[in-house]
Amino acid sequence: MLHGKKLAKQVLLPSVLEDDDAGTESGKLQLGEPRMSQTEVDMRGPKDQHSSPDRNVLDGGTRHEEDEEKEPEVQECLSSDDDYDTDLEFEGKEAAYDLTGQTCYMTACKKFQVVPASYFLQHMQNSMLVMVHRGLGPQGTKALAVPLVTNTSILRLNLRDNWMEGMGGAAIAEMLKENCYITEVDLSNNNLEVYGAKAIAGMLKENSTLVSLILSGNHFTDRSTEHLCPALITNTKLQHLDLSYNALGERAGEHLGDALSENTGLRSLNLAWNSIRQKGAVMLANGLGENVFLRILDLSFNGFGKEGASALGQALKENNVLEELNISNNRIPPEGAIHLAMGLKVNKTIKSLNIGRNPILNAGCYGILKSVQDNPDSALETLDFSDITVSRDFEDLYTAVKEIFPALRVNHGGRFGTFSKAKA
Repeated sequence: MLHGKKLAKQVLLPSVLEDDDAGTESGKLQLGEPRMSQTEVDMRGPKDQHSSPDRNVLDGGTRHEEDEEKEPEVQECLSSDDDYDTDLEFEGKEAAYDLTGQTCYMTACKKFQVVPASYFLQHMQNSMLVMVHRGLGPQGTKALAVPLVTNTSILRLNLRDNWMEGMGGAAIAEMLKENCYITEVDLSNNNLEVYGAKAIAGMLKENSTLVSLILSGNHFTDRSTEHLCPALITNTKLQHLDLSYNALGERAGEHLGDALSENTGLRSLNLAWNSIRQKGAVMLANGLGENVFLRILDLSFNGFGKEGASALGQALKENNVLEELNISNNRIPPEGAIHLAMGLKVNKTIKSLNIGRNPILNAGCYGILKSVQDNPDSALETLDFSDITVSRDFEDLYTAVKEIFPALRVNHGGRFGTFSKAKA
């Protein structure tokens, strides 16, 4: 059985763990590389360091003193220098296995020249690790990823807003290829960009335990989905994906539509606050029509407009599993709402529809509510027309619909001349 530090060295790819500033082979974690003793930390460049046969660091043929002072944090995490040296360097001699992973983490911190995060050391055996706004950066994230390879305690990992960038995201992705315990990961607001998206896509093709992944606010673009969407077709285990607050545009909508049509794992998808519109919106809606697993879809704050709303109406005729749909703030006109209503007229699964803050006017609200009245199999429980003013005719229709569907709740911007209200 490989010890924690050995396994972490072997499974994390050198391309991910290499020190960006080193630029030499000494910046890679490779098995068999000459290592410094934990008691002989030397921060000088690799050209000034040599290794003796017993793997102690030499400088110009002069051996360092073994009684050199240890750093306090290292002293706390290591039980003895012998255990550390034996674990990595001597064959045939059994060393104590570091169950906590603290030694492995401290070694990685030295490798990447970052200050160890005391919070991580204190909570790395918890089932949930939350390290948000910690400023880990790429190097700190790399160091964190090393002990997580063999960690069996953490099930939920939240690293939101640590500015890990693409290289840090790649380190987490490589770790998740090996870790089979973590099921929920939040990497939002980390500036992962295309490089990070590509690494995460590679991970999704291999990982079979991750259930929830939050990637909002990472400057993902259409190019990012070129990598992510094929992985979504391959992966059948991921159930919840959040890609909100990115820069996904028309081509991203096309890629996501293709992925949705074949994906068999996702149960909820958040695409809010992107720029999916025109042909991309239509293609995404077409993919939704073919999907038979997705339950919750958030498309708010995009640009679906009339064409996208019409395509969604057709999708609702074909889709028999979707339960919640949010298309608020999508510049949908009254004509688009009427086309959407045609889908609601036959749909049997939608329970919640949010179409608020769209310029659908009273005519659009009336058309949607009328489609519910004409559908005896409608499952709708909540209709949200927030910030849309309705007429007295709408309220009369709602009274009639309530007699058919007593549980239906409608929220609107109020009747002409009245205040906003929610009607039960």
